Amino acid sequence: MSDMSLFIIIIAAMVIWVAVSRETVKPSKEINWRKTITLMSTGSLLTLILMISLFQEVPFLK
Repeated sequence: MSDMSLFIIIIAAMVIWVAVSRETVKPSKEINWRKTITLMSTGSLLTLILMISLFQEVPFLK
């Protein structure tokens, strides 16, 4: 994966996880659960992609 695409995925994942944390600090009645679940799913997927690409770069695993 190229450095630029990896950088874009990192920024997107950070923005999504910040949005999740802002959503979860709201009082229980104000939380939009559909939005929270969607953001957490997307954040988890992006984090998984990042972990896979970073583990491919570890020298002792090659």
